[in-house]
Amino acid sequence: MRSLSERASFWTAGAVVALALWTSACPTMIYPLYQADWGVTSTTVAWIFAAYPIALIPVLVIFGDLSDHIGRRATILLGLAAELIGVLLFVLARDVTWLLIGRAFMGLGVGLSLSPASVAMVEFSTAGAEKRAGAIGTAVSAFGIALAMLVGGGLSEYAAYPLRLTFVVLAVVIVVVAAFAFGLPRHTPNEDSSRWRVRAIVIPRGNRGVFAAGSIAFASSFVLGSLVLPLGAKIAHQLAGSDNALVTGALLSVFALSIAVTALLAKRLDIWTTVILGAVFSAGAVWLFVVTGTAHSVVVFFLASACAGIGYAFDFAGGLTILNRYAAPHHRASMVSGGYLVGYLSQGIGAPALGAIVTANGLMTGLRAGAIAFSVVFAVSLVGAVLVSRALRFRDIAYSN
Repeated sequence: MRSLSERASFWTAGAVVALALWTSACPTMIYPLYQADWGVTSTTVAWIFAAYPIALIPVLVIFGDLSDHIGRRATILLGLAAELIGVLLFVLARDVTWLLIGRAFMGLGVGLSLSPASVAMVEFSTAGAEKRAGAIGTAVSAFGIALAMLVGGGLSEYAAYPLRLTFVVLAVVIVVVAAFAFGLPRHTPNEDSSRWRVRAIVIPRGNRGVFAAGSIAFASSFVLGSLVLPLGAKIAHQLAGSDNALVTGALLSVFALSIAVTALLAKRLDIWTTVILGAVFSAGAVWLFVVTGTAHSVVVFFLASACAGIGYAFDFAGGLTILNRYAAPHHRASMVSGGYLVGYLSQGIGAPALGAIVTANGLMTGLRAGAIAFSVVFAVSLVGAVLVSRALRFRDIAYSN
């Protein structure tokens, strides 16, 4: 099969990124239906959500640099196949066990496909365009989240088979994107010619400080996701008063729209400024969700979703750009996989903990506890960005002299 052009390869890799986030968020609008029709608790919903990052984490640890050895295309196709299996299990699901296994396959698929697709977007860009690739990567990931909210909300509210049809649509899209992915180049120049073997993610000694700052910033976006994705529809319905799934999906899609717009603006900013802004907006978002509950206001929920999207975009784009820019070429996939590992580990811990608090003590108590805990993460991200950027500036001055 003839390989795609560099431009077509860039956008195909971007479609894989969008699909990964759509797959990640695809049950968001269906969770309330599982609670209503199947009688599952908020804790169970949180564990269904968390099965995804829990399965994804060992994939990143074991296969984090796989695409550096067997090629971006092969790894992406393996990931898309696993995503398809996971989505089809949701189509066929009869109880929670099917959903847990399906989410695990989704995690396996995203773990295999997302990192090499993100790296491929950089490799299929022009030289020096890492910030553009990072910004567009964030924007297409937002598009994937928006599709999950709008398609899921619209089909669950107005179409037949509300528990299943949204997953049928996603399965068809995965097959189409996989057909394009077959046209990606088999290999890229930055791959490692040595034979792949199971080994830990390698972070070169000289990159560890930067990796810590970049991965914590990157993880901040996943921490926000552990609140918005499993609980967003519940917050909109129970606290903001929205009783229409499509309206709820539209309100939550503001989160994704804000991500996309902010990501395109973020490429004009210094990456360390981006991380600092991400921490500020992220903290503001979680507390606005708390205010939504006290004011019972759709308007405040709208503002919280928009603020969360802005914070997510700055966190994601800033962290991803740091990991790509400062990585040695042969360790780029490993650095990015390490960032995803930290992010999904945070999400895998945060979502079940938050769900357990909500089940035991109510939604408002869970939101307050989450706002306090997550604000600590955002503060660490902000301080890390200030300290590491200052150290790099001093190092550059010393080298220039």
